[in-house]
Amino acid sequence: MTTVRRAVLTLPAAPLGPDNPLPALRAPAGAGAHAVDAPTLAALPRDMARGIGRAPLRSLLPAPVRDGYGRERTPTDLDAIVIENDRLRATVLPGLGGRIHSLHHKPTGRELLYRNPVFQPAAFALNGAWFSGGIEWNIGATGHSTLSCSPLHAAVVRAPDGGPMLRLWEWERLRDLPFQVDLWLPDGSDFLYVGVRIRNPHERTAPVYWWSNTAVPEDRRILAPADAAWHHGYERGLRRLPVPVTEDGTDRSYPLNGTHAADWFYDLPEGQRRWIAALDRDGTGLVQTSTDPLRGRKLFLWGTGRGGRRWQEWLTEPGTPGYAEIQAGLARTQLEHLELAGGAEFSWLEAYGPLAADPATVLGEDWAAARADAERSLADALPRAAVDAAYTAWREDAADAEPREVLAVGSGWGALEVLRGRYELPGTPFPESTLGPEQEPWRELLHTGVLPPPAPGAAPGAPLVSAPWRDMLETAPADPSTEYHLGIAQWHAGDRAQAVRSWERGLKEAGVRWPLLYCLAVADREDGHPDRAAERFTEAFTDHAGGGRTHGVRAAALGREAVEALLAAGRPGQARALWGRLPERAVRTGAFRLLEARLLLAEGGKDEARSVFDTGFEVADLREGAEILGEVWARLTDEPLPYAYEFRMRPS
Repeated sequence: MTTVRRAVLTLPAAPLGPDNPLPALRAPAGAGAHAVDAPTLAALPRDMARGIGRAPLRSLLPAPVRDGYGRERTPTDLDAIVIENDRLRATVLPGLGGRIHSLHHKPTGRELLYRNPVFQPAAFALNGAWFSGGIEWNIGATGHSTLSCSPLHAAVVRAPDGGPMLRLWEWERLRDLPFQVDLWLPDGSDFLYVGVRIRNPHERTAPVYWWSNTAVPEDRRILAPADAAWHHGYERGLRRLPVPVTEDGTDRSYPLNGTHAADWFYDLPEGQRRWIAALDRDGTGLVQTSTDPLRGRKLFLWGTGRGGRRWQEWLTEPGTPGYAEIQAGLARTQLEHLELAGGAEFSWLEAYGPLAADPATVLGEDWAAARADAERSLADALPRAAVDAAYTAWREDAADAEPREVLAVGSGWGALEVLRGRYELPGTPFPESTLGPEQEPWRELLHTGVLPPPAPGAAPGAPLVSAPWRDMLETAPADPSTEYHLGIAQWHAGDRAQAVRSWERGLKEAGVRWPLLYCLAVADREDGHPDRAAERFTEAFTDHAGGGRTHGVRAAALGREAVEALLAAGRPGQARALWGRLPERAVRTGAFRLLEARLLLAEGGKDEARSVFDTGFEVADLREGAEILGEVWARLTDEPLPYAYEFRMRPS
């Protein structure tokens, strides 16, 4: 009998800490790592180029940046949900994006995934905090989901076969869409079934992105039914290359044959069954397959270079085995987005389980024979027709089934959107009981037409930016808080000039000025006015700080922005004066130690800046693809960059 039960998973974990209190007005900091240069884009197939250019994010709004974590780990109890039958045991973390932490095959005693022995956030999600390992669900835009480290709603639901099924669901805020992930284990099945549905309850067409990412040990051979793949590296190119052996004679089906981090998006022929597998030297391992709508398959590898090895250590424990990722998505590449019409949905079924094939064949040099043998083994273990039938049964009999037992609660944002739009979403309830303090001002705006101001001296609350909320803000009585939120919504819509006008109007009457000054400073920086941006960032910090030394997360965030802006404007003297007022706890962190080295360099103190590096620091929120450590080091010395600071993910 299949069971679904609560459990506790204890891991060495770094706390997530508080979210960044400043509105995320800028595009994701790591967006450049996934970019494609203009000449490459012009040479791509037309539909691929359209998908890559479709609805790029102008900001992270309304999601917050999550950068409050550190790197000190202590044993921590994490809420888990276990789905189990007599063959498989899946451990799910509902509070961390619904991640499948472990998939254990009982008959062989094998762990089918790369299971991270620690929980260590790092800046890989679109909005910051992300962690490696297991199976994750990525929705929204190119990159790891903003929900990577956020709680999802979770409940027991009736599965298509009448047994228990785990449903995870939330409202994804970047694209303003609800989604659900249903996981179940039929009795006696070696495969975990995963039904996924993304709905567009709006009248407008919405851009959609989805990739299911599975971490596997990197000492595997990756098999997929393709003879070519689109290669994307951190050099921003996108080329179609033969696989597995590329032009330089390297077999790219082995992750450890790559030197630098790279994506390989397999070009599966039309009509081909969708699958990807990671097999060890015995010809055994994990296979993932799906119904046809989940078109794309990908291998991500870290590579054997110093940067890739350092990132692997950064995300887990030094001395532990490395991992690669096998992934599946709605488009051919992760750089593309699809269109979902108003009132429509995307839905599909995935299956994850063990695969055993002839090692002499699947590890042999004959790629066609290796693929064919793996596909025969998959057909024996789980026929394609069985996957299609399971999808039909799930979609017709279970996808709309109402939850029977709530196991975890996500955010209240979905409840607010359902309240506003009066949407009917069978199977994924967003009850008003989940509304919390962040949603309360917006509920009042919805009911009364007035956005209540924050308490005297308090900062404005979390923003909302979609067109219906923007319309309500435009007709609400104007006060500084309403102008602040209206400007944010206008900024998100691309009307930057009007946003600036709203913020300037609000500033005239504001008692708490720093939120509006911060927004205006970002606008100045984005518009190419570094001097004015530096002045406004400094004024925002001063307005918040008052006199003397500051304390707290907000002061640290504003101070970091101000110092960086002053350095960009060539004002190290003012930056040094402000530095003396930053929170003492903040300046001891790695991010501020790096900023101090940059300040010392600007002051001409090369030896003192070098001393900062020699003493050692760790920038906990270092972004994927960031090269700032190497750039600062190169200004200090011609010596090779020390391994501790080596995070470069492309050839030098």
